[in-house]
Amino acid sequence: MTVLKSTRNAVLGLIAAAGLAMPAQADVDFSGKTIEWVIPFSETGGSAKWANFFAPLLGEALPGQPTVVVKFMPGAGSTKGANWFQKQKDGDGTLLFGSSGSTQFPYLLGDPRVRYEYNDWNAVMASGTGGVAYLNAEDGAKFDGSANALQDTDFIYGSQGATRLDLVPLLAWKMLGMNVEPVFGIKGRGDGRLMFERGEANIDYQTSSGYLKGSTALVDAGKAVPMMTWGALDENGEIVRDPTFPDIATFKEVCEATEGCETSGEAWDAWKAFFVAGFPVQKLAFLPAGTPDDIIAAYTKAFQDVVARDDFAEISSKRVGKYSVFTGGGAQTALGTATNVPAEAKAYVTNWLSEAYGVTLK
Repeated sequence: MTVLKSTRNAVLGLIAAAGLAMPAQADVDFSGKTIEWVIPFSETGGSAKWANFFAPLLGEALPGQPTVVVKFMPGAGSTKGANWFQKQKDGDGTLLFGSSGSTQFPYLLGDPRVRYEYNDWNAVMASGTGGVAYLNAEDGAKFDGSANALQDTDFIYGSQGATRLDLVPLLAWKMLGMNVEPVFGIKGRGDGRLMFERGEANIDYQTSSGYLKGSTALVDAGKAVPMMTWGALDENGEIVRDPTFPDIATFKEVCEATEGCETSGEAWDAWKAFFVAGFPVQKLAFLPAGTPDDIIAAYTKAFQDVVARDDFAEISSKRVGKYSVFTGGGAQTALGTATNVPAEAKAYVTNWLSEAYGVTLK
């Protein structure tokens, strides 16, 4: 698929693009100011942990060292917050917005609730992430690297919605022949983990930051068993093990070991296309439409300084995982990768959503 190949290549070229020049800063000074970083999810999910990790580092790096406060605006799988941000114009630098794949996918699929346009916003930072699916202890004992012994089990999963980032695990489990019943309506992936902890769900998935912060304790306590990651992309656009979780098999590996699951064909191409759109460039930070160039430049330099810290690789690997961070022109290029999928993949997913969940999209 030529379009998908070019999308993969765009992802792999982002590191070079991250160094593109930005307009020179003027006398931007945020001394004494408070910057609100709005996250359109609940405070329990991976996006919250991502923003809470970067916020104090950003505050130290911006001119005048302002206080950066993370605020939450959950609802409608993040479209509520994104629609609100779309109305914010001519930013003075005191408002930042964070999106994730669960914001990107409704946009990609033409969800009628979407009233936002990514191309109107100013991307100043983007970062990749991964994801880990895991089982409860009882069902995890049956897992042997394939899903063969799990295909007769009835699973319950707390989901934000089928057109959100949950699309990636739901389609993966379908391809593995598993019977996973989603309970829609949670406000963030952290709420799905809480359902799992309370025994209301017996399967879950978290993005890397959420898994590192909340789910590893469940694994260490013997209450959860890792099943698979979504993997990462190598230099050839092939799926390899996630660098943050090198000891956990990828979905591709589990699929190859499972009867009836194929790593080629329409389903695989659709899954991989949405994985590429949703994870290698999964979380983005934006300034509103109309923000002056000098403020955009100040944020770009601040995020570049954060990434250049001597301790960044060490502290980020423990909090958000070992993934690339893109700034400036690289962030804008990343946005293009994250908001495009081949027409064939979109058609496959749209048909599947209609048949499996009765979801009708325009």
